[in-house]
Amino acid sequence: MTGRADAATDAASDARPSRWAWLGRLWRLSTGRFGLIVVIVVVATAIVARFWTPFDPQQVDISARWLPPGWPHLLGTDATGRDILSLIMAGARTTVWVAVGAGVIATLVGIALASLGALTARWIRESVAVFVDILIAFPVLIIAMMIAAVWGGSLWVVILSVGIGFGVNIARVTRPELRRVLHSDFVLAGRASGLSPSQNLVRHLLPNVAPVFIVQLSWAMAVAVLAEAGLSYLGFGAPVTEPSWGLLLAELQQFITVHPLSVVWPGLAITLTVLGLNLLGDGLREATDPTLSRARGAGRVARTHIPEVVS
Repeated sequence: MTGRADAATDAASDARPSRWAWLGRLWRLSTGRFGLIVVIVVVATAIVARFWTPFDPQQVDISARWLPPGWPHLLGTDATGRDILSLIMAGARTTVWVAVGAGVIATLVGIALASLGALTARWIRESVAVFVDILIAFPVLIIAMMIAAVWGGSLWVVILSVGIGFGVNIARVTRPELRRVLHSDFVLAGRASGLSPSQNLVRHLLPNVAPVFIVQLSWAMAVAVLAEAGLSYLGFGAPVTEPSWGLLLAELQQFITVHPLSVVWPGLAITLTVLGLNLLGDGLREATDPTLSRARGAGRVARTHIPEVVS
């Protein structure tokens, strides 16, 4: 009897969903796996570049200008003899800083506006909805260029403009989901048990809108990378003394007909980073959405049992 009880306990513990089960589901998705690997590589490169790069990114060596890819310059050099690999590694620090900063600001703005637009009195909800619709009419890059024209180009301009702009988008998409979940039975039960509105928001509402929120947040971070590169390319983003993929692309594009390979590396870094963030967001949505997980599980069970029925 004791052995059966232990076996039943082990089976119950195995059947109980793990807190990190979503990570395994994410890894089994090809898109999620690719996005996770790309993001990990970019973040690791930014951390390593904080302490070490093959060469000084700002070191000018006229005698080594336009060297082809090889040893010791694995990706070649630019018009001033700077090592392109070192510039890309150093530029990853700027990319990660902008993506994380814009993501944090977009999260705070989006959650605040969505909560005000879903959980407050009717006149506040309608005022927030009108305010959000007005702000959405202005593209993020236009807002960033307007702010940069007044206060000068900097990374903070990119972070604030993208964070606020996509925070508004997150609020607009998340607000209807919050309103839908607000009338669910478990939310009403939590309210009846004495939970305050803020406790209900943290325990029940936000976890159930997390899949939608995660996708929007990944888009915000991807747009932040593109905005930083685009604004730096136009001279409104990172200062000249700060390594940036956009600045490097702007400096190399004038030599594209003579040294086309040199332009490929920063463009490829931007493309892969944006693609990785978007795919990671899609993978996280599927891995964390319980509805999609149950649907996939039901599909697997159906596929498993159909041959048995036929046989």
